Amino acid sequence: MRQSHQLPLMGLLLFSLIPRQQCEICEVSKENYTALNPLISTMINSKYNKGIQAANVLLSLRLGGFLSQSQDQQLTEKVLLATRSTEPSLTSGQLALAILAVGACKGPDGISKTSSELVRDLENKFQTEIKNMEEHDGNPLTNYYQLSLDVLALCLFRGKYSIRKVAEIFKPGNKNYYFHEQFSVDTGAMAVLALTCVKEKITRRQKQTDRKAIKNIVNHTKSLVNEILSQKTENGLLGNIYSTGEAMQALFVSPTYYNENQWDCQKTRDRVLAEISQGAFRMPTAAAQILPALMGKTYLDVNKDSSCVYGSDSFNISTQEPVSVTPAVSPSEIEVYYSVVINNQIDNTTVSVPNGSVFLDVMEQAEKENATRFSFTAEESSWGPYITCVRGIKANTNDRTYWEPLSNGKPLSQGAGGYVVHAGDDLAVRWSTY
Repeated sequence: MRQSHQLPLMGLLLFSLIPRQQCEICEVSKENYTALNPLISTMINSKYNKGIQAANVLLSLRLGGFLSQSQDQQLTEKVLLATRSTEPSLTSGQLALAILAVGACKGPDGISKTSSELVRDLENKFQTEIKNMEEHDGNPLTNYYQLSLDVLALCLFRGKYSIRKVAEIFKPGNKNYYFHEQFSVDTGAMAVLALTCVKEKITRRQKQTDRKAIKNIVNHTKSLVNEILSQKTENGLLGNIYSTGEAMQALFVSPTYYNENQWDCQKTRDRVLAEISQGAFRMPTAAAQILPALMGKTYLDVNKDSSCVYGSDSFNISTQEPVSVTPAVSPSEIEVYYSVVINNQIDNTTVSVPNGSVFLDVMEQAEKENATRFSFTAEESSWGPYITCVRGIKANTNDRTYWEPLSNGKPLSQGAGGYVVHAGDDLAVRWSTY
């Protein structure tokens, strides 16, 4: 028989497709679980964990095994109800996240709550994203983070997608990985998770017909891992504190693409724990994205055929909206400067708000005082309010335009609904492109 010169290449390729044991995962020890209480409390009690926004919380708490059986059922039904009642208006990434959350494991009845109908809907939304890219210079309807969530959910729940198309659109260097020419670590990390899933789910037939695409996926994953590691900071963070959790997940599932000298996992973990103690994770999505990695888990651990792991009833999950209580003594007022910047045109004002106010409070107060100059609209997102329009000018993904909140000339480290302002701050929303 004639010896095939393809065997060495295919052997190497197939070896790289075998699921590998993850690197030494530096999860928090059980003795130190109390350090995670602020994260869990934020996820459970925040006003931003309502409706579809609760999907991120449900996914994280299920992976960690922190919910009791009754809590799990309560939160799952809430996410399912919100998903089915608002599905046509959900973005592809929101639907993908809901699918991951409700299908993360099967309940005591032995049934996973993910329906094939939701997966089919996600298939359609994903194809709409692809079509938009073809018609608008490679720009998806949403962004590459959401596209990665789409592929991950379709991969884990046996949805339909093209391996060749995945290899094509997730090529490193694509402009959608960058924001103001800066590599987006959380976007790259989610792409690594999606590509790893696709690689591990490849069938024997696909190995024969899509060899080039598979090889590209392997190379893409390696390049993205290197990009993530290039964003490592001196204190151990990967990008910033809010991208670190998903970046840790990406590195957990891709140990063959870097060596132990390139990343000190324990240093990263310890830095994150220090940030938790300092109150860095005030938004439920931020808390939800960091918790799985601290538990040694990744989104690839989602398994609709695996029974849910339950904890105790140590946390209270409320289905009621928080009730605002007027304090007996009015808080002291602070003054900040606020501007709307559109190209070379600047409208500014001085605004007085209660001490402890967030950026969005300043915008609301400015609008009350002069709606003509400072009107705006915002939509709820998993990160809290997202500014979509100022003075009638709307953000547009096809044009890659958005409203950028700034504090003292720098982009906010948190969303407009979470960033606490201080007396004398120079705040602005600027019409920008990315």
